[in-house]
Amino acid sequence: MNTNTLKLGMIGGGVNSSIGYTHVCASQMDKAWQLTCGAFSSKFSINAESGEHYGVDKDRVYDSWQELLNQEVGNIDAIAILSPTPQHEDMVIAALKLGIPVICEKAITYNLASLYRIKSVLEKTNGFLCVTYNYSAYPMVRELRTRILRRELGELKQIQIEMPQESMIRGAKSAKPSESKSWHACDGDIPTIHLDLTTDVHQMIYFLTKRHPISVRAEQNNFGRYPNVVDDVSSLIEYEDCFHARTWVSKSALGSKNGLSFRIYGEHASASWQQSEPETLLINYSDGRREIVERGSFCYTANAPRYNRYKPGHPSGFIEAFGNLYTDFANAVIYRKNHRSYPMNDLDLYNGAYSLNTAQEGLEMMEAMNKSSNSKRLILLNAPISSALTEIKFG
Repeated sequence: MNTNTLKLGMIGGGVNSSIGYTHVCASQMDKAWQLTCGAFSSKFSINAESGEHYGVDKDRVYDSWQELLNQEVGNIDAIAILSPTPQHEDMVIAALKLGIPVICEKAITYNLASLYRIKSVLEKTNGFLCVTYNYSAYPMVRELRTRILRRELGELKQIQIEMPQESMIRGAKSAKPSESKSWHACDGDIPTIHLDLTTDVHQMIYFLTKRHPISVRAEQNNFGRYPNVVDDVSSLIEYEDCFHARTWVSKSALGSKNGLSFRIYGEHASASWQQSEPETLLINYSDGRREIVERGSFCYTANAPRYNRYKPGHPSGFIEAFGNLYTDFANAVIYRKNHRSYPMNDLDLYNGAYSLNTAQEGLEMMEAMNKSSNSKRLILLNAPISSALTEIKFG
């Protein structure tokens, strides 16, 4: 093992989960982390199988997450929390109180009241908490961000961003969800589709533009096979500096497996990117020129060694994007150990794009979307990271 490799514990993420193995692979991709312990599932057989599959000593596979945290405090450099979103709050708070840095899957939690409880503990403990928004860690997305910061697009005007999926309309006619995904098929204060998809859309817009939303008008629908569950949302969002966004997220879009894409428009140029072709960034200039930017062509950011684990022509994809995040988080944990401060380095350069503040603003916007759809009103977010919402009637 690399002597600089950090020790990682994991809660959730068993072999039967959709995301666990991705995190395991990604965390070890650049030798930044070694998975040393875990409580991977509340089911004994799956927990044991996961520990064996992930190469964790059976003596460090725990029956409960509480036992894991209490036994491993001081032995691990961070805990990755990959359990379903409604379970995050207690786990995050317990880890922060023990002084364990936290890497948490998005969404950080299920509503604003829960987030405020987490935030209170984070501030009291001066703890470390990052959220894994992996789409913004694709090399060409980070390349675009660099070009935006260099003002190559000029003053930004608008973005159109969508994330359609088909999971709630494709397949069996039965409305009964699988046991492991049951929380996805019911809505709480904030519809689950927002916690799954809108959270990534919000973070992507902030990552690229550094702008905060100030008003939202949304329409929510149910088109799929789970009654009374929101599975399609369209919205118009106004941001600071007269920047506007049109967003669409869906889980009832037949033929779309995970169709994340965006088009962002400035006064001098526009740029487009889609996850299905992650190595290509298309830029159109106001003088009629069209440029295809690829990893391996001239790049400011995407040509860095950390984004080129293999030569161009062999696409860097979803798991590699998670690997980029885990390298970011490892650098942050090491910096914090040495300097007793946070944020730092890349996480600071990204203006807190993976922080609790960004997660909070996202939840506030999701709550506003739900309120807008239910009331048929435009909702004003009075200030960045503020829970105060104002209604303006329309229609």
